[in-house]
Amino acid sequence: MRPNLSKLIKLDRVPERYYAPKNEVEMAALSREEKIYVEISESIVEGAMAEARRIADIINNSVATKGKCVLALGAGNGTHAVYEQLIRLNHEGQVSFRKVIVFNISEFYPTGDATPSTLKRLHSVLLDHVDIRPENIHSMDTSVPREDVWRVSKDYEAQIDRAGGIDLFVCEIGPKGSLAFNEPGTKYGAGCRLVLLGNEIRHQIAADYKVDEAPLTAITLGIGNLMQARHINCMAWGENYADVIARAIEGPVTDALPASYLQSHTHAVIVIDLAAADELTRIARPWKVTSCEWNDQLTRRAVVWLCHMTGKPILKLTDRDYNDWGLGELLAVYGSAYKANIKIFNDLQHTITGWPGGKPNADDSTRPERATPYPKRVIVFSPHPDDDVISMGGTLKRLVDQGHDVHVAYETSGNIAVGDEDMMRYVMLMDGIAENFGIDTDMFKEKSEGIHQYISEKKPGDVDSADIRYLKTIIRQCEARTACQYIGVKKENVHFLGLPFYETGTIKKGDLSQADVDIVKQLLTDVKPDEIFVAGDLADPHGTHRVCLDAVLAAIDELLDEPWMQDCYTWMYRGAWAEWEIDHIEMAVPLSPEELRFKRNSILKHQSQMENAPYLGDDDRLFWQRAEERNRATAKLYEDLGLASYEAIEAFVRYHPVKG
Repeated sequence: MRPNLSKLIKLDRVPERYYAPKNEVEMAALSREEKIYVEISESIVEGAMAEARRIADIINNSVATKGKCVLALGAGNGTHAVYEQLIRLNHEGQVSFRKVIVFNISEFYPTGDATPSTLKRLHSVLLDHVDIRPENIHSMDTSVPREDVWRVSKDYEAQIDRAGGIDLFVCEIGPKGSLAFNEPGTKYGAGCRLVLLGNEIRHQIAADYKVDEAPLTAITLGIGNLMQARHINCMAWGENYADVIARAIEGPVTDALPASYLQSHTHAVIVIDLAAADELTRIARPWKVTSCEWNDQLTRRAVVWLCHMTGKPILKLTDRDYNDWGLGELLAVYGSAYKANIKIFNDLQHTITGWPGGKPNADDSTRPERATPYPKRVIVFSPHPDDDVISMGGTLKRLVDQGHDVHVAYETSGNIAVGDEDMMRYVMLMDGIAENFGIDTDMFKEKSEGIHQYISEKKPGDVDSADIRYLKTIIRQCEARTACQYIGVKKENVHFLGLPFYETGTIKKGDLSQADVDIVKQLLTDVKPDEIFVAGDLADPHGTHRVCLDAVLAAIDELLDEPWMQDCYTWMYRGAWAEWEIDHIEMAVPLSPEELRFKRNSILKHQSQMENAPYLGDDDRLFWQRAEERNRATAKLYEDLGLASYEAIEAFVRYHPVKG
């Protein structure tokens, strides 16, 4: 089984010289928009290896110079790959921790045997595996009462001073640009202190530490402590960090983005992979800082950007527009603005299709999908029991209406997302009809009483009982069946896969296993689809979507030699959080106002996921609102570029299997 194929998805190929130039002159040109030194690697592994060597060099130089090295270390996920490489270097004898003093940069408050601990995590990912002396490991005292936290914080700062100050501060950059637990709003001079953790960071902590309830507060070193370090090395991996990284490195210094404070430090380094670098100027808009290696995708991105900057549609761009905005190279490549405009206009025009399963008896040479076979066998994989309609409800309806044999496969039960209030509504309904329907048996009464009692005594973090999980699963299945029936999917084509990794009853989920992949493989083998749709939320904030994507991709990988799989197209859609960038879109399915209303109604069939859904996140919009606004925004972008005006558009990118 190849479990992490989603990490190999590259939507475009970035020339190496953009992120790893061969000389200082070209580096100076490429990075002139960057206010912090940044090192970009092609992969997390390569970046972690380079960063580990850098840390080892600082340790060795400091020990050689003054007999010790003082490190302030974070335990966030982003640091783990680096620590793994540091452990390797230590075991190979290239660096020793015998004369290293470590200070933990933050700790949850209060901590106990059953609560998460950053120090415990730091031990498990690094300290227990290197030759550090136990007496050289320091952390905040989180056992004191709240009124003593200020004193403890000042004492911790004093310990750092007595050790000679921090030689190197190592941590990951958080999703909102946080450093340690210094979240947006933190002032530059903030010292060690008690902080209240925000909702988003608590969601991440719950997932990272695999607990149901994250701590509310923590003690953290402040920005002021961090900026006193002689060296600061931070890291971030993955496309969900791309926007934060770009703003921190190229934007203004602001307390709304604590990572931007690193611009004020003379020895700060940010280490990222290509995915996290995606919004930096030299990667996203290289024409602004260097000559480019033009391909169709980069040309499309540049022309779309030029339209945005000039406020013009594609076919109204002139030679002067190209020259004024630094895109004169494209005029040399295409000969004129007119030729470049026509090329990109036609490319975008050809992404639009009202036939997502292919149009029969039509020339398909410029269409996203093949005309044959027709009708097609189609499987739509949905991570949760509503992602299908949220993300591609209009396309799903088109596929059904156009005669394809459409199957919908729900990969997880989604039961954890059903609120207790929604579930109790059904329990009370059953209580009310039990006598009239003759189901008021002793077993029914016992189960009903048990559920009522459990819910009345339930505390935050308690795991639902087996009966409650079953009821919540049935609720979501019934809602999904109702939505499928509304769309026209045959009832025998609705599949509930119940992948084992999800069925833990808690927020904490298991790892992807061969058992999960085998379930997907069985469905693929039974249906032998001509077309697959799968959620491609590579920056999914909750993780389940990505695991579900990896399950499908692993199954596809193991079936690649099957003749029917070799002729199958796989399309990736995106969910409630983001849409594909226009330079990546390969199929755009337009929706009329009526179709968009139909899509909304299909989403509304999932009543348990409306106002009371516990995992809406920090976005106040309901799922149908997010979907409509996202689809309308995509249509508006096409319209602004001078293409046809539609009410809404659902977008897709084709997945090309990466052979081992």
